[in-house]
Amino acid sequence: MASPRLGTFCCPTRDAATQLVLSFQPRAFHALCLGSCALRLALGLLHLLPGRRRRAGPGAPWTPPRAPARRPAATRIVRAVAACDALGCLGIVVRSVAWLGFPDFVENVSQVNGTDIWPAAFCVGSALWIQLLYSACFWWLFCYAVDAYLVIRRSAGLSTIVLYHIMAWGLAALLCTEGVLMLYYPSVSRCERGLDHAIPHYVTTYLPLLLVLVANPILFRKTLTAVASLLKGRQGIYTENERRMGAMIKIRFFKIMLVFVICWLSNIINESLLFYLEMQPDINGSSLKHVRTAAKTTWFIMGILNPAQGFLLSLAFYGWTGCGLSAQSPRKEIQWESMTTSAAERAFPSQEGSCVPRDGPAARKALHVSRHTSDEALSILSEGSDASTVEIHFASGSRNNNEVEPFAKTQGDL
Repeated sequence: MASPRLGTFCCPTRDAATQLVLSFQPRAFHALCLGSCALRLALGLLHLLPGRRRRAGPGAPWTPPRAPARRPAATRIVRAVAACDALGCLGIVVRSVAWLGFPDFVENVSQVNGTDIWPAAFCVGSALWIQLLYSACFWWLFCYAVDAYLVIRRSAGLSTIVLYHIMAWGLAALLCTEGVLMLYYPSVSRCERGLDHAIPHYVTTYLPLLLVLVANPILFRKTLTAVASLLKGRQGIYTENERRMGAMIKIRFFKIMLVFVICWLSNIINESLLFYLEMQPDINGSSLKHVRTAAKTTWFIMGILNPAQGFLLSLAFYGWTGCGLSAQSPRKEIQWESMTTSAAERAFPSQEGSCVPRDGPAARKALHVSRHTSDEALSILSEGSDASTVEIHFASGSRNNNEVEPFAKTQGDL
């Protein structure tokens, strides 16, 4: 579980609210964290195993093999999110194992004048490891929303992934370092007592989390608006296929935000309750009994839900594709007609005058580039939707040739 209270615990002069939650059934809590992280890692590995390939029906069009291409930034972002979450879970596993297997080693963390520096170093190092990786995970999720908007606006280039790396890792490292330096000033064994010195540490921990909660829904909404405009501009009409495509992308974004809220809302509630307790003159008062109970309850809920984020996000991005354990649902296909072979044109062919240039090389090239760009953007946004059972074929052709060339959908770029 990821909480700034893990870093505060390393200070011998920890506040009463931190002591309240960290001293409440510590062995049961760390056992719960260990089990939750182990389950998340096991399910993550199970999800990575190749599933059974669905065979196309007898009437399905033949799909030619695609040439290897440079993976879009969205694929790398999703992989970075998964890697950060998995490494953060490993940090929680190591910390929980130390708390459960070496209680004498952990007790030395609380010694003010202890000569053994390794318990304090382990406490600080593990807390910083967990905070850094989960902060980077939050920044990567924010980059995902930014990239989705830029892709549909056709503003994302090959160099944007470098900027995303700088933003995610640079800001995560900068904020974590600043918060830790303020928390452990002048040293770990002589942390300042009081709430003021710990506030920067809490702010730097929850800033990227709150950014995802606030900014990502706004970016997703703007992306959906841009998708609707792009779909209408492809043929000049908004057909049932376009509505289904927009609905799939909307469901994808909704799943991502739903998982994030479920996994991290308990952290915000718990931190608010602990801050409220810290501002009281006596947190053990009878009038605060329900607040203390709520804080302890949400503390245990955090231990269950925080590690589950990675696996739940993988389901939101890809659906269940590993091991072939899921029921084989019928594959749905959405045929996307290009602007030059729309149903309207086939039903009512336009009678253009001979003076209008048709199928000129420059016009065909510009039309092909524009259509390919919009097709690629929509393909990236819709990949992996509907539990990976939806296959989207983009039909392309010319006025003189109604040939349909299906493009196989690659799995889970966005």
